[in-house]
Amino acid sequence: MRAMWKGSVSFGLVTIPIHLYAATENKNVSLRQVHEADGGRIQYKRFCSADGNEVPYSEIAKGYELSDGEMVVITEADLAELPLSSSRAIDVLEFVPLESIDPINFDKSYYLEPQKAATKPYVLLRDALHKSGHVAIAKVALRQREALAILRVVSDVLVMTTMLWPDEVRKPDFAFLQEEAPQVRPQELTMAGSLIDSLAEPVFEPGKYQDSYREALDALIQAKINGRDTTKPAVAGGKAEVVDLMAALQASVTAAKKTRQPAADKAPARRSGKAAEGAPTEAKSEAKKPAATRTRRPSKSA
Repeated sequence: MRAMWKGSVSFGLVTIPIHLYAATENKNVSLRQVHEADGGRIQYKRFCSADGNEVPYSEIAKGYELSDGEMVVITEADLAELPLSSSRAIDVLEFVPLESIDPINFDKSYYLEPQKAATKPYVLLRDALHKSGHVAIAKVALRQREALAILRVVSDVLVMTTMLWPDEVRKPDFAFLQEEAPQVRPQELTMAGSLIDSLAEPVFEPGKYQDSYREALDALIQAKINGRDTTKPAVAGGKAEVVDLMAALQASVTAAKKTRQPAADKAPARRSGKAAEGAPTEAKSEAKKPAATRTRRPSKSA
């Protein structure tokens, strides 16, 4: 595991420097979107709807859209100026029984590891929490968002579980709740209770269960690999353009050579006989001789 956050737990006048680690991980098999015909990856680009240009990450900000379509642009500099009193600190506010918190409020869990020289106060808070049977209610800021959280002990480690704010938990508003409840006979209630008792266990053992779908998907992928039922997508992008460019350049060079042949090379084709065939050879041999030894031909005027 890698520490994703460094801060401290503020417990009264005690400060406990800690490292924060994600306590859970997603084990879903990662699948990409590809073209079924050739296995090529499907890519998405970020385009601005106003000018149609592709936008780099460095130019992307956040926006709040108003009801009339107007946009309030919020930059990282704007967010940095907002006050976060619990930044880099887990502020303990109170202690309550765990049973008083409905699990619907829980969001994500993290392990807390003490930094060097902070083991003793860490163990003090851990053991005190465990002995009291309570959990600590705290406030913490992660990823520029403040959240409620609880601190509890799991396997001799302090665990922080962030919680949703009260207005983030929806209230059930279903029509059947407003209608008259159907009458349940005592015999039916007794039978349902017997079914619950027959399936009851003293403790929850998660190791008894497994993700059957993920295991089947892993087996399917491995079977395709073993059977060589794979597709190697064609190389796209720069290489294809280079090949096309080279072909175009070669065609251009060939065409240029044809159009720029010397007139002397074309002229002999119109002549006939041995004299015509020998003329170019004689001219070439004459041109190779030094200027002093070249044969001087009389001019027409002479």
